[in-house]
Amino acid sequence: MFNQKISVWASFRRKFHHQSRFLPILLMGSFTALAQHSSPVSAATADGQDNKQTKVVLITGNRFCYPLVQKWIDDYYKINPQVQVIIESRGTTDPAQYDILVEVYDQDEEIKKSREYLYIARYAMLPVANSKSEFARIYGEKGINQDLINQLFFHDIYADKKKEQEIKVPYTIYTRLQKAGAPIVFTKYFGYEQKDIRGKAIAGSDEHLLKAILRDSTGVSYLPLTLIYDHASRKPVPGLTVLPVDLNGNGRVSTDEKFYDDLTRVIQRLEDSNSRDIHTLPIGYVHFSVSKLNANAEAIEFLRWVMANGQNDLHDFGYLSAGPSGSENQKFEQFASKRSR
Repeated sequence: MFNQKISVWASFRRKFHHQSRFLPILLMGSFTALAQHSSPVSAATADGQDNKQTKVVLITGNRFCYPLVQKWIDDYYKINPQVQVIIESRGTTDPAQYDILVEVYDQDEEIKKSREYLYIARYAMLPVANSKSEFARIYGEKGINQDLINQLFFHDIYADKKKEQEIKVPYTIYTRLQKAGAPIVFTKYFGYEQKDIRGKAIAGSDEHLLKAILRDSTGVSYLPLTLIYDHASRKPVPGLTVLPVDLNGNGRVSTDEKFYDDLTRVIQRLEDSNSRDIHTLPIGYVHFSVSKLNANAEAIEFLRWVMANGQNDLHDFGYLSAGPSGSENQKFEQFASKRSR
């Protein structure tokens, strides 16, 4: 029933995006808020007049970010129950249909010109394999360097086949079918494009890619930390083995570079390292954006709250701090300050 209400509301909300006087008061809040609260969305006075009207913010984007975003939505609801921030799985590629986009790769320049950005976190990606495989047993201990990553994951007509390593165990590379943030960042880091990735292309989200690896005892792929590790135990998801990489770029994986048994340790090591000392390990940004021309005022205020309060949740969900993104976030704050006057 709740999903039906959300679907109806989302359709109505998009249709009358700039006509707030038509917005009905249908929802209790975000998905979690809907499940937790049973009071009416709007308060009514004794004479039947509405006392307060609910304001709605629609947010969509990269799915592996949804658990972190939902945590922020739930916390924001506690202090601003009159604002309902709702995650909606993207049904259209038109960003104008949503108040906030959460993305993990840079959009093309034309889209960027029309939007204001807030960089809130970074995410790291690592190669992984099904734990039952001989590939995981060998390379989970031995590790892989950039040459082997190129050989495993990418079609390269210019590669010298004579220099390729002999791999004596079976393996199956998996990747995303659709254009998406993680594979774009992963391939760009190594000098390729998403279309250059070898292997089986899986439709759906990064979570579907994870499921495909766990189902295939020969599966090998790449995933962001937030999907590789169980957030409670801080250990890799059962059935998944992290393949250590040549972090310092010297061509081999030393004992010091095998620190992937615990998520907290991984995050600390990467955050404490100078970015110039990190090799063979792609790191991308998580950013929110709103329209420069007609940004929803409540969306802006939600993002300002996230910027001020969201950093404490990043490590729990497997993200790195935003790092050197201060200038971009300062631009967002200047934009937000002008819009709130």
